[in-house]
Amino acid sequence: MTRASLYLDVDGVVCPFGPVGESEWGSEWRFANAGLLSVAFAQELVDGLNSLASRAGLRCVWLTSWEDLAPEYLCPAIDLHAGHWPYLTADGETTGEGWWKLRAIQEDVAASGPDALVWIDDQLRFEQEAQAWARFLGRRILLVSPDPRRGISPRELSSVRSFLEQPVF
Repeated sequence: MTRASLYLDVDGVVCPFGPVGESEWGSEWRFANAGLLSVAFAQELVDGLNSLASRAGLRCVWLTSWEDLAPEYLCPAIDLHAGHWPYLTADGETTGEGWWKLRAIQEDVAASGPDALVWIDDQLRFEQEAQAWARFLGRRILLVSPDPRRGISPRELSSVRSFLEQPVF
């Protein structure tokens, strides 16, 4: 079994910005109070993430500006079984040169040594340095950059599952 890590953002990924109407998952958006704010989500996505996270050999990690608020407030609000996932932090480095999330994931990958990794963040399409790092890693990494108004689509979650089913690299 391939040891893999999944790094997950919240805003624009699990919880889209300003969703209206029906989700790509075929249902109306649901809304929940996640502590200080209301979040939108697709129940089918949450169910899919819960199923995916239960895979043997998969380590799931929060990589979001929510940091510890994701497991503490978001998870119980939307019934995402991810309250025990570790979370990476900006350690006060949200300004200055470079993207704090890239530095954080690079440090975590160096420490944890996964054979494969998936990084899901709506900002990835705009982060040239992160894309260059992914090209360096080659087939070991899958970048998924959802439309922030829709969050992770069924097709994108399916591509994550397929990637994780590949043989050891």
